[in-house]
Amino acid sequence: MAKLSSQQERSTFVRQLEAWGCELGFQQLGVSSIRLSEAELRLQKWLQCDYHGEMEWMQSHGLKRSRPASLETGTQSVISVRMDYLPPNGAEPELVLNHPELAYISRYALGRDYHKVMRSRLKQLATKMQQTLGEFGYRVFVDSAPVLEKPIAVNAGLGWMGKHTNILNRDAGSWFFLGEIYTDLALPETGAQKEHCGSCTACIDVCPTQAIIAPYKLDARRCISYLTIELKGAIPVEFRQAIGNRIYGCDDCQLICPWNRFSNTSNEADYQVRHALDSARLLTLFAWSEEEFLTNMQGSAIRRIGYQRWQRNLAVALGNAPYHQRIVAALQARLPKVDEMVAEHINWAINQHII
Repeated sequence: MAKLSSQQERSTFVRQLEAWGCELGFQQLGVSSIRLSEAELRLQKWLQCDYHGEMEWMQSHGLKRSRPASLETGTQSVISVRMDYLPPNGAEPELVLNHPELAYISRYALGRDYHKVMRSRLKQLATKMQQTLGEFGYRVFVDSAPVLEKPIAVNAGLGWMGKHTNILNRDAGSWFFLGEIYTDLALPETGAQKEHCGSCTACIDVCPTQAIIAPYKLDARRCISYLTIELKGAIPVEFRQAIGNRIYGCDDCQLICPWNRFSNTSNEADYQVRHALDSARLLTLFAWSEEEFLTNMQGSAIRRIGYQRWQRNLAVALGNAPYHQRIVAALQARLPKVDEMVAEHINWAINQHII
């Protein structure tokens, strides 16, 4: 830190960080301290209520999630960034949701896996920092370790926590990824933003499964993103009809949010739509063999749920689609080839059409 011995030098360096971040494709960069005591209390209460469901990793690291210096020794500051991901030429989300024979995939997963893109850019940023300052301690994170990325982003001024628990920004809505660099550099904070949700409850009202049980409180066990991505076993019957044609994630709370009128699309090639996943037909995706799934999902965040959960989700969506003999025939043809868990969902889907 000899090269940043004064407060003025540190402030100037943060402005340089912001410029580098822009060059690397980040839409905003901020800096925060490692104080997360309030977020830690909220997390502990949330875990005590079992709202995390099967996501055991949310509590498996103890307090390291809310205490950056315990996770990465020597951490004094956190550099937080955001990157827009909404593809410019994707099908209108509402159009897909209103056509139940089509598959709805959360907009963040239509292109290449964001973890790889963001991590690469953050490492490039750290390299630029070292070229200026010399060696220092740091570690890059992109949704890949026990990090409270949302409270960190709030503290860094990237936005505020919306009532749906996503981060909102007045100039960019919520269609963006977050990433962090933990560093042993003592950098000046860029400051938090004020909240601007007001009395609006649109996100709470629109949630198909009533997963937002109160403002700023999400019961993940009811959330379609959890049910279609994180849940490994059977989807509870009570939620299957509400899932509709959402086969990977859910964007309803973002689609309804007034602040997303100000969101921007992404020019990143890696976030552009692949394999027509923005409006693919359910039957087309259901017909994929496991080999086709693994090949087509190479480099995609979707690949990590595996072929069985992919089929499970598609079976539920096909059960919610309007009756057509081709749907019933496809479900029946697949039935002998699947495991017990997937078979349960296929049988449920078939019964939806018979009844």
